[in-house]
Amino acid sequence: MRLIFLGPPGCGKGTQAKLLSDHVGLEHIATGDILRDAKRRHTPAGERARPFIEAGRLVPDDLVNALVAERFTGEHAPRRFIMDGYPRTLGQGKAFYQVLREHGLDLTCAVLFVVDEEELVRRVVGRLSCPKTACKATYHVKSRPPRVLQGEGAPLGLCDLCGTPLVQREDDKEETVRERLAVYRQQTAELIDFYQSRGLLRELAGDGEIQEVYCRLLGVLQPEAGLSC
Repeated sequence: MRLIFLGPPGCGKGTQAKLLSDHVGLEHIATGDILRDAKRRHTPAGERARPFIEAGRLVPDDLVNALVAERFTGEHAPRRFIMDGYPRTLGQGKAFYQVLREHGLDLTCAVLFVVDEEELVRRVVGRLSCPKTACKATYHVKSRPPRVLQGEGAPLGLCDLCGTPLVQREDDKEETVRERLAVYRQQTAELIDFYQSRGLLRELAGDGEIQEVYCRLLGVLQPEAGLSC
């Protein structure tokens, strides 16, 4: 299977991508991981992206496209994967389509996670994360709180896995979240049409418990992969 997971911030696509990749052995490719890996390996595109990453700025489309194309070259290029967070725009979608064509890879489908906006705000605003690079565990103040809710120097609690004080990212504040959702809708409308016009789009209700959504996901993919919950 070769999949793209689409959806707004907080829709759960990253969580579901990890579950599915662990279940069926797909490579889970997140945009942030590509950026960090290219920077770490000092690849040409990684060096171009370094100033944007270190300044916390959005990496331009053409550079993100170059990084993804770079990831799909060489002996370790993925053949079975889930793209999580890329493409985000029509331009990125077209660029990725060309990358797949060059390597003789057909896309299985693009799964669009659909969640009510107020639910998305609730999810994201309550999200806590472990800032330790090797951990990156996530929690939620209501639905998945850490075992230690407060500790010395840790007003938001401690990570269950490594004991690091948890943080709330700046872009998880409510005003920022609503702005991100508006940008998402504006950027991805044409991209969704792009996959729908090619018969590749599958919609998935992303509300509910994680396992419940995962069962729905397997149902959506069943015609392509013969999966069951």
